Amino acid sequence: MKVSKSPSTALYPVPAVLVTSVLEGYQPDIITIAWTGTINSEPPMVYVSVHTSRHSHKLIKESGQYVINIPSAEQSKELNYCGKVSGRDVDKFQNTGLTPVPATNVQAPLIKECPVNLECQVRQVVSLGSHDAFIGEILAVHVNEDILDAQGKIDYSLAKPLVFCGGQYFMCIKGNNL
Repeated sequence: MKVSKSPSTALYPVPAVLVTSVLEGYQPDIITIAWTGTINSEPPMVYVSVHTSRHSHKLIKESGQYVINIPSAEQSKELNYCGKVSGRDVDKFQNTGLTPVPATNVQAPLIKECPVNLECQVRQVVSLGSHDAFIGEILAVHVNEDILDAQGKIDYSLAKPLVFCGGQYFMCIKGNNL
């Protein structure tokens, strides 16, 4: 038997990523985002949905750029930290020990420790209420060689991505192919 519930953000699991942004006059920032995903294939596009009150919102909106850094389970502590403190108040790169690396197409830095980084140029901003969705075209993808299989594709079991579900983070594990 099903029980009817009020509308809510009940979709799960969702990717847990670290989004970097920067704006002239500000230090680079990192924000934890769980409201993100692929939105188009040709050209390849993704989105990040950021609460309008967040410091990163201003940086992304005004710069028109961001990098989605896909952390592995080893960065779970940093992922949690970057979601709890504001870049208005602290230098998250310094406090987490994560390493900013120059991107090739955008000003926002890559995070060296994350096995996958997607450089994005904002193509559209959709105001949704509490959040704005920044739809970004992927300009470049950077992948650590040690997570590529023999065919050059990402082996997600080696990448060990994290997902957010019901207020908790979980590691994706390799299971049977369906």
